[in-house]
Amino acid sequence: MTLIKPVGYRNLLSDTESTEKAIKQVKDMFQENLSAQLALLRVTAPMVVLTGTGINDDLNSVERPVSFPIRDMNEQRAEVVHSLAKWKRLKLSEMGVKPGRGIYTDMNALRPDEELDNIHSLYVDQWDWEKVITRDQRNIAFLKQTVRRIYEAIKVTENKLYVEFPQIEPALPEEIYFIHAQQLLDLYPDKSPKERENEIVRKYGAVFVIGIGAPLSDGALHDGRAADYDDWSTPNEEGFVGLNGDLLVWNPVLESAFEISSMGIRVDEKAMAYQLELRGQQAKKELYFHKKLLRGELPYTIGGGIGQSRLCMFLLRKAHIGEIQCSIWPESMRKECAEAGIFLV
Repeated sequence: MTLIKPVGYRNLLSDTESTEKAIKQVKDMFQENLSAQLALLRVTAPMVVLTGTGINDDLNSVERPVSFPIRDMNEQRAEVVHSLAKWKRLKLSEMGVKPGRGIYTDMNALRPDEELDNIHSLYVDQWDWEKVITRDQRNIAFLKQTVRRIYEAIKVTENKLYVEFPQIEPALPEEIYFIHAQQLLDLYPDKSPKERENEIVRKYGAVFVIGIGAPLSDGALHDGRAADYDDWSTPNEEGFVGLNGDLLVWNPVLESAFEISSMGIRVDEKAMAYQLELRGQQAKKELYFHKKLLRGELPYTIGGGIGQSRLCMFLLRKAHIGEIQCSIWPESMRKECAEAGIFLV
């Protein structure tokens, strides 16, 4: 558990009422902007899915889901979602959505294995979105076009927020910078992945790092990614591998790179089979979701998650995600935060 206590931290929204109004404004504005930018329809989503279907997100394949038996279903087990990365693709198939359109939803998850700090909580809330694409759009150019649209939605929200709360001045650059994880390693070979992110995002203000999950030239991953949703292994037109990435911005309060979104073009049949083999997870081919995908029964898609509390924390210049959302925190952290002028809800 690592806690950052910014020296001289001052809450720009000094009372609870102002903060709650600003949170609502950010959430209302952003999801409206996102929906317009990507042509997304809001849908209702589950909080739990059945264990053993392969629908839940494995994240880095080591996190434990919260699970429980269902009395009226012969004690069949269910688990709280980690995210809806795979459920959304099934939903798009069920709805018969055509290329160019998609869905988004409010996703609420529990991640008990998170290391609690300024930006990580047991409770995760994000906008999970997914859009149907054509096979020809499975390329870096389309990925970048989509990232720019999402970034524009964030910038519009930041600028509108400034009108209502002029003490919160816009900080984002006009353009977002793109770099592959391998290029980032080549630039800073003696630094850790997090240190590399800090260097590049400090320089450009907003960066999209491509190729999260694929082994780099040093044999390590920039960061983990499950084998069965993002495509991090397909060779792309820029000479690297991967059609996914992370959207990072420079956080002026924490003075570090700050992840807003993880997203990417999703695996096709070939990429998923290959990635499962690389990770030694071939047994997953027998699960419900994986069998449907391998049989070609699911649409090609691009999608991701955008942290709701994360975005609010960044745009409202808060030092801790607990200033935005209600969650459980160690008493020692609450005490340290209060002493530093950071009051957790």
